[in-house]
Amino acid sequence: MKLEGQVRIPSGCAIAAVISKEGSRMSGEMITNAMKPMHDRSNGLGGGFAGYGIYPEYKDFYAMHFFFNDRAARKDCEVFLKERFEIVQSERIKTRKIPAITDEPVIWRYFLSPLKSVLTSMQMDEKEFVANTIVKINTEFKGSYVFSSGKNMGAFKAVGFPEDVGEFYRLEEYEGYSWTAHGRYPTNTPGWWGGAHPFTILDYSIVHNGEISSYDANRRFIEMFGYKCNLQTDTEVIAYIMDYLLRVQKLTLEEAAEVIAAPFWSTIADKSESERKKLTYLRTVYSSLLITGPFSIVFGFNGGLMALNDRLKLRSMVVGEKNDKVFIASEEAAIRVMEPDVSKIYAPAGGEPVIVRLKEGTF
Repeated sequence: MKLEGQVRIPSGCAIAAVISKEGSRMSGEMITNAMKPMHDRSNGLGGGFAGYGIYPEYKDFYAMHFFFNDRAARKDCEVFLKERFEIVQSERIKTRKIPAITDEPVIWRYFLSPLKSVLTSMQMDEKEFVANTIVKINTEFKGSYVFSSGKNMGAFKAVGFPEDVGEFYRLEEYEGYSWTAHGRYPTNTPGWWGGAHPFTILDYSIVHNGEISSYDANRRFIEMFGYKCNLQTDTEVIAYIMDYLLRVQKLTLEEAAEVIAAPFWSTIADKSESERKKLTYLRTVYSSLLITGPFSIVFGFNGGLMALNDRLKLRSMVVGEKNDKVFIASEEAAIRVMEPDVSKIYAPAGGEPVIVRLKEGTF
């Protein structure tokens, strides 16, 4: 019999998500329970969640979640943070001791506001400044790792099965209008706390099932623009690609999807002239950001979600709808846990983005 680690499960990993278009807040217990029927897609080496709308009392501040190796690493990093930010609140993230989660680092969060004097002197806008700060900490501060950094949202991840990770972080005590989840089955890279999904930058988060065969090309391109891929897993690069395309290049979500899951040239040739010109431009200018290999992803952002398969739909993903809620998962069973009477179930085509936004004026 082969031992764990000697068997490669190319379709492993599970993803799930839910959003209320009306902005109704849902307990994190819902998304935790959704991962239970997909237990065998994971192997206990990574699980995680991202919740949006979970910090209404601090909604105007960046919520930075950290892993620290020890107290000394936290103190060193805090000195650096105080040079750049006003720290509005600093606290240990509440967890629950359970046998399934072991060797936890120091897990901390800060609610921060960039110092205007520093922004002026560095001549950066707020988001660029925060993104650069995250890269600097994760690259230069040994024993410190920022794993979440958006406003009114937060990621929670660990080495463990996702349902155990949800219990560990006491997600039933949080409420958000949108949740994403991931259960990891590492195939080519190690399972460790920083390597669990979601991967985030600012309020953008990614959960991913699959394998990126274009990782080296994607990484070489994105690192020319100041990003650093150092978390020992291919998925990290997708978060940075989306940040670059949306925040830096100002593309729409639809255009970003047409970059990372670009239509085949034969498909583009059959489009109308205007559409053909646009798709040709995107494929040519951003050719190094085409993601190849099997994947299904859920991209979270403040105000919505986007689900996307690779062009050949080599990874499973289903979408369900009921009233104002939209559900996304690797398997229908996960959706049925969240909403047993879901009114509509369908599987998006390969390369076809499913974009769900809060109704205008919700917040």
